[in-house]
Amino acid sequence: MDPLDAPKSGKTLMIVEDEVLVAMTLRDVLEDAGYQVLDLTERHQDAVRVAQESRPALALVNIRLAGRDDGIELAEHLKALGVPVLFISGQVSRARTAQTVAIGSMPKPYSAPDMVVAVAYLLAWLDGDDSLPRPQGLEVFEAAGPSPAAAV
Repeated sequence: MDPLDAPKSGKTLMIVEDEVLVAMTLRDVLEDAGYQVLDLTERHQDAVRVAQESRPALALVNIRLAGRDDGIELAEHLKALGVPVLFISGQVSRARTAQTVAIGSMPKPYSAPDMVVAVAYLLAWLDGDDSLPRPQGLEVFEAAGPSPAAAV
C-alpha cells in the first residue's frame, strides 16, 4: 500500500516528540495524508492539556520527552482520558514494558511514510477493522485488549 493512498479519515492526531524536526516531518506527512494534527507538544503537561481540550483519535508519543518528562507516564494520563497511544521511540524494551498503557510501538528509526501506514492501520484496528495488513515494524500490544469498537 502506498502510504499516500492511506484512508483519508480526517481524524485528529497528537504528536508528543522532543525532536522538533522529527515532529515537524511527521506532522507534515500525516497532514498530507489527510489527518488533522494538533499543535506539536514536547512536554507532559502541555500534552495532557491539549488532549483534554481536543480528544485526539490517537497520540504518537516519544518515550523521552523535553526536560525530565517521561512518555510512559504521559501515556498513563492519556489512557485515563481515553486517548490511545502509539509509542514512537527507539527505546523498544521500555515501550514493551508499558504495554498496558499504549496500543503499540513504532520503533525509531522509522520512515515518515511507514508511520502514515501504521497510523491508518491502528485507527482502523481501533474501529474494529482488521482488514488492513499490519505494517512492517509496527508492534501492536495485544495487552491493550481488543479494539473498543470490537468489544461493542
